[in-house]
Amino acid sequence: MSSMEDVTRNVRRRLVEEAARMEETGSEQRSLRDRVAALVREQAAPLDRDQHELLVERVLSSAVGLGPLEHLINDPAVDEVMVNGPASVWIEREGRVERTGVEFASAEELMNVIERILGPLGRRVDEASPLVDARLPDGSRVNCVIPPLSLDGPLLTIRRFRRRGFALEDLVANSTLTEELGEFLAAAVRARANIVVSGGTSSGKTTLLNVLSSLVAGGERIITIEDAAELRLQQDHVLRLESRPANLEGEGEITIRQLVRNALRMRPDRIIVGEVRGAEALDMLQALNSGHTGSMTTVHSNSAADALRRIETLALMADVALPHAAVRQQLASALDVVVHLERDRAGARRVVALVEVVRFAGDVGVKSLFTVGDHGLHRASDELARRLEAAK
Repeated sequence: MSSMEDVTRNVRRRLVEEAARMEETGSEQRSLRDRVAALVREQAAPLDRDQHELLVERVLSSAVGLGPLEHLINDPAVDEVMVNGPASVWIEREGRVERTGVEFASAEELMNVIERILGPLGRRVDEASPLVDARLPDGSRVNCVIPPLSLDGPLLTIRRFRRRGFALEDLVANSTLTEELGEFLAAAVRARANIVVSGGTSSGKTTLLNVLSSLVAGGERIITIEDAAELRLQQDHVLRLESRPANLEGEGEITIRQLVRNALRMRPDRIIVGEVRGAEALDMLQALNSGHTGSMTTVHSNSAADALRRIETLALMADVALPHAAVRQQLASALDVVVHLERDRAGARRVVALVEVVRFAGDVGVKSLFTVGDHGLHRASDELARRLEAAK
C-alpha cells in the first residue's frame, strides 16, 4: 500500500462488500471491530501491534464515526468545528478561533463524513441540492456546502450544543453582563416586557435568550419557534416548533412565518422566536400588539438602534402593502427593550448596550439605559419603571 489512507479506503470498501454478502446469505455477523481487525491484518500484515491498533481505530472512525473530526467533536472545550475543505480544519475553543492539524485524505473522505452526519437525520446534500442546514440529535447545528457552490471542496460547520446551559449568575460571573444589568433584565422578564436581543454572528445572542427564557414563571404556556432548535427551556409547559425546508421536489416547506401565525392559535402566554430574519417580523410585531406580551426574539444587527431599523426593514419585506408609517407605529408599540451584545477580539462576549424603545410624535426611537463604561443604569421611562416595580 502506498499510504495508510490507501489501506483505510480499501478496508472500508471491503467492509461494505462483506456487509452486503452477510445480508444476502444471512450469515452470522461478527463484531465490527473484529471484522476490521481481520481486514487490517490481511491488507497490512507487516504493521506492528501499535500501528495495527492505530489503523483499526482509524478505519472504525472513518467507517462509522466522523473520521478525523471524531476527537474534536468529543472535546467538551470545542464550541464550533469549521471544515474549510479537506486540508483546512478550524475550531473555536473558549471564544478563540484556531487552526488544527487535522486533515482529510481527500474530498471523498470528507463527503463520506458529511453523508454519515446527514443520513440519520433524513437529509442529503448533492449537486442538485448543494447546501443544507440540519440539527443533530444533541441540538448541535450543522451546515454543509459542496461544489459547485463551494469552490475549494466540501465545507462543513458544526456549532456544538452545550449540554449544560448558562444561568444568569454564570453570565455575571464571566462578565458578560453586570449584576445590576442582570437584575434589570430579570425584572423585565417578570414584568412581561417584550425583549429583543441583538448582536453579530456568534456574539452570544442565543445564549442570552436561553438565559432570559429560563426566568419565565413555570406555569406559563411558552411556545418557542426556531429554524434549528437550540433553546432548552426547563419549564414544564413548553411547546417547541421548528421550521422545515422544502424537499427535493421543492414542496413541504414550513417557514418561521407560518409557525408564528400558527402559534397565535395555540393559546400562548409567551412566544419566543429564535431569530427574526425575514417577513415573519411583521407577524411577530402584530402578535406583540395583540396581547402576547413578554415575548422575546433575537436579530442580527450592529447596534441596538440598528436592531429596530432591521426589524422594520424585515417587516416591510412581508407581502402586505402596509404604509411605512404603519409599520413604525407597530414597532413603537410592540417592543420595550433591546439588549445588544458584541464579541471582542479575545473572544469574550459582552452586553455593550441596553436601550428602552420609546415613542414620540408618532415615531419610534431609543433611550440609552446602559452602555459599556457606564457606572450603573440610567432610569427607565416612568411607564417601564412602574411595570418593573410592580413585578418585584
